Amino acid sequence: MAKNILIIGGGIIGLCSAYYLSKEGHHITIIDKGNGTNGASFVNAGYITPSHIIPLAAPGMIAQGIKMMFNSASPFYMKPRLDVDFLKWSWYFHRSSTKHKVEKAIPLIKEINLISSALFQDIKNSGDLGDFQLERKGLLMMYRTHKSYIHEKVVADRASALGLEVSFLDKLQLEKLQPDVRIHAEGAIHYECDGHTTPNEIMPKLIDYLKRKGVTICFNEEVTDLEVKNDRISTVTTNKSVHKADEVILAAGAWSGEISRKLNLKLPIQGGKGYSFNVKCETGITIPAILMESKMAVTPMNGFTRFAGTMEFSGNNSIIRKERVNALVKGAESYYPELKIKDEEIAKVKTGLRPVSPDGLPFIGKSRHIKNLTLATGHAMMGWSLGPATGKLVSELIEQRKTTMAIEAFSPDRNF
Repeated sequence: MAKNILIIGGGIIGLCSAYYLSKEGHHITIIDKGNGTNGASFVNAGYITPSHIIPLAAPGMIAQGIKMMFNSASPFYMKPRLDVDFLKWSWYFHRSSTKHKVEKAIPLIKEINLISSALFQDIKNSGDLGDFQLERKGLLMMYRTHKSYIHEKVVADRASALGLEVSFLDKLQLEKLQPDVRIHAEGAIHYECDGHTTPNEIMPKLIDYLKRKGVTICFNEEVTDLEVKNDRISTVTTNKSVHKADEVILAAGAWSGEISRKLNLKLPIQGGKGYSFNVKCETGITIPAILMESKMAVTPMNGFTRFAGTMEFSGNNSIIRKERVNALVKGAESYYPELKIKDEEIAKVKTGLRPVSPDGLPFIGKSRHIKNLTLATGHAMMGWSLGPATGKLVSELIEQRKTTMAIEAFSPDRNF
């Protein structure tokens, strides 16, 4: 039976949810406070990363954040501030950063990433979005010190034991794999299981497809209130309209926490700001890479090479900190000594807020307290990678079907 479904959030998670739900014949409306051309879904590194098996909430991360707290140019920056929600989230993050919890998270992260990787390929094969970049060249974790190599080798050995394709490259092997660019690195760990895309290409194609399928998309529309009657959301009020729906999906990214508070729900999420800029000249870079010491990502996209990075917890804002941008530029040029980044390219840097949960796992599931509410948010740095899998799981929840994978660990009502 066709339902009227309202999706709050027009990023990759909201759009993928609409993609799968539209195939079930539902009437769908998407509302988003942005304009449909910006945000984390547009400025990310475009990775599809089964290799990213370690959640952000790993042992030592809070200590690292405290050390870097007063250096706003550091890769992992937590701005000191007296904010109750941020302080609670930090405490939950600390409690989640244990070896035991990381071990429980690893197989779940691997499974949902592999599902999503296959679904990206299915979408491409379907022809629904036309042609778009989807390459399987893997991901190079490039290192300049033995310490970085040893750190990543632990992850690589674990990934290999889980059945993911991993190889180890020395300096000469790395040069043979990337012959058209000079790289200042001692070697790399190559996660051959990974892929990459161009988000700025896929997002408009996905929006166009959904519109052709009859999905109503309302940009520049912000939720101001939600009314609940008999444990169900009866109306969603925005700055422009009032919406009624049989089912509501909350996929508002970093703003999901703020919206959930209007429903008296506890959804601990903090926005983790990332930065990226594009270099349009030919760089010779053909395989995506993480520059380990610089803690940044490099992706060869359609028409340009993207440099992205940083994790900044400073509240939900789009403020661009020049010192952080300069750190990215220096980090890129330290690995690629012949790379020349133009001032006008640096001036066009973009930011986006990733929705970060305290334990590094997304929130995907029906609310225990509000019967017609489904949550799909909190994916941190894996939002792009997990878009299709999350959308598929959301459609299965709405259709009351058995989900493709067990999602109890992703429950939005879980304790921290």
